[in-house]
Amino acid sequence: MDLSFTELRELVAALNQTDIAELTLKGADFELTLRKQSALSPPAAFPEAVVREDLTASSALPKPPSSSTAEMAPSVPPPITPPVDANLVEITSPVVGTFYRSSAPDESPFVEVGDLIQMNQIVCIVEAMKVMNEIEAEVAGEIVEILVQNGEPIEFGQPLMRVKST
Repeated sequence: MDLSFTELRELVAALNQTDIAELTLKGADFELTLRKQSALSPPAAFPEAVVREDLTASSALPKPPSSSTAEMAPSVPPPITPPVDANLVEITSPVVGTFYRSSAPDESPFVEVGDLIQMNQIVCIVEAMKVMNEIEAEVAGEIVEILVQNGEPIEFGQPLMRVKST
């Protein structure tokens, strides 16, 4: 089974949209387990991923072009720096996808800079795997910055907007 990095990201995003707590994929030469955090565990930026390779089976996978024998660590995005102002709250993307400011191209944006918003108000949409996810504000306040352009691809956890909480 070949699984590209993009397909793996989409799989993680799809898992985050379900009630599935753990998913294991097994192939002839690998095993991949994805686990969501439980309500009692400390928060994590990504679901826990465990990958094991069967070293006794002959693998058709190419070896990394590295002269060292050290294992390659998975690529993790750099940590997101918190806003300087303690009253600013970032609205972040819960999934990998495409950012949209309105429900349709000919519709007005959900919010503009300077708008006052209420908790649970829809502020944008993130499309992930043909599913439109409405993103709601988790805080009431004023939109002070929109960090992403309409139609731009976004990552899990990426800040989308900054809100000055009231």
